[in-house]
This record gives sequence, C-alpha cells and structure tokens, in this order.
Amino acid sequence: MRSAVMIGSPPPPEHRCRFRRISLSGSYLRPGDKLGGDGEVGPVSDLRRLFNDIIRFEIELWNAIDARLKNEFDLPLTHFEPMSVIDRLPGCRVYDIARELGITTGGTSKLVDRIEASGYCRRLPNPADRRSSLLELTPQGRRMFAEAGVAFDEELQARLGAAVPERTLRQFAATLTRLRAAGQRVALQEQTA
Repeated sequence: MRSAVMIGSPPPPEHRCRFRRISLSGSYLRPGDKLGGDGEVGPVSDLRRLFNDIIRFEIELWNAIDARLKNEFDLPLTHFEPMSVIDRLPGCRVYDIARELGITTGGTSKLVDRIEASGYCRRLPNPADRRSSLLELTPQGRRMFAEAGVAFDEELQARLGAAVPERTLRQFAATLTRLRAAGQRVALQEQTA
C-alpha cells in the first residue's frame, strides 16, 4: 500500500517521471491515484471519506426537501415518507412502513399516530390479522400527498436530476442497491453467527 502524498508537495526528484502534474493546482499525482476532497491523495476507495460524503449528502438533501415541504405544505418529510409507502402499498401495515424505511415498528406506530391525527391517513381493521390494522390515505391525505409530491419531485430534479447525467444517476442507483444488499447480507450473517 502506498503512503499518501499531500497535494502541493512535489515528488522526490528520483520519482518525478512516475508522477503527472495536475494543471489546475500544479500538484502531482501518480497514475491511478485519486484526489480526495481533503486534498490528500490515497487509495481509490477511501472508505471513511466516502462514508462522510454519503452521510453529509443525505443530510443536506433531507434538510432541503424537509424545509420546502414544511414551508409550503406544513408537512414534514418524516410524514411524507410514510405516506408514500401507504400510497404505494395496498393493504399497508405499520410493519410494512417500518420495513420499507428501516425504522422500528414502535417508532413507526407513533409516527402513523401523528399522521392520522393530522387527518392524512386512517387505520382500518385487518381481516387477515386482528392484531394489526391496514392503513390508507384519507381523501385529504391523498390531496396533500399529490401536492407535496410535486414539490418533492422538483427538489429531487434540482438537486439530483439536474446535477449529473441520467446515466450517472442510474449507475449511482445500481451501486447503492448493491451496497444496501451487501449490508443486509452482513447484518444477516451477524444475526446468525
């Protein structure tokens, strides 16, 4: 494993032929090195940096969409997301939302209570299981979800769709799907170990 070289420090004279100069900054990189956001050159997969970038991007994206939905519709993203699951899944249960969103069933139940108190969804008896309820959006909830959905999609387009080519987004989506599946496999292995 190569040691990292700080950008801006030229390579030793005996190694200069193996480096290429970055024209904008005047710094040097070895062939195959990647430039990290912190100005350090290192392995292609600096996993800590990648982790931080993914988390920070998710937080920035969440906060921007949440702010718009709250400002325009008085609807937090924490309500919009479960409403999207209820809208998408006929016969939706609290468990289904929890599973889709990766949160606890107890927390989801309290969240659904708040959405129901806002008048956006209702619980119906589940004929297949008396211990659970089926969830559906109310007419008011369907209207709110449709209107807020337009703003949601506009924000996604502005912050994702317009930022990079569609092909890049498809590759990114496929990569995230693979990473999530790998993480789920690791979690399953840890549970069975």
